[in-house]
Amino acid sequence: MAWVGFRMDALKWTGPAGEPAYFSTWPTQRRGSCRRCRTQLTSVADGSDLIMVTIFSLDRAAEVAPVGHSYREEAAPWWAVTLAPDPEDRS
Repeated sequence: MAWVGFRMDALKWTGPAGEPAYFSTWPTQRRGSCRRCRTQLTSVADGSDLIMVTIFSLDRAAEVAPVGHSYREEAAPWWAVTLAPDPEDRS
């Protein structure tokens, strides 16, 4: 699954189904799915101001460049991800 993170207050839902319907998937985690087709769209940790959105649910997914890759060590040997510079890195 490929995700992109947004600050919750910066994300605006514009599709016809509106904001996702949320359900608990872990004691501290919620997932959001489309109210029309039930496709998983988001993941939100309790207390976080970030919302993770599935990249390919975005209208302009090709404009999103990855800056991180979780579980690299467990990735299939054919899987390679080129990371973009982290825009938050101020070093």
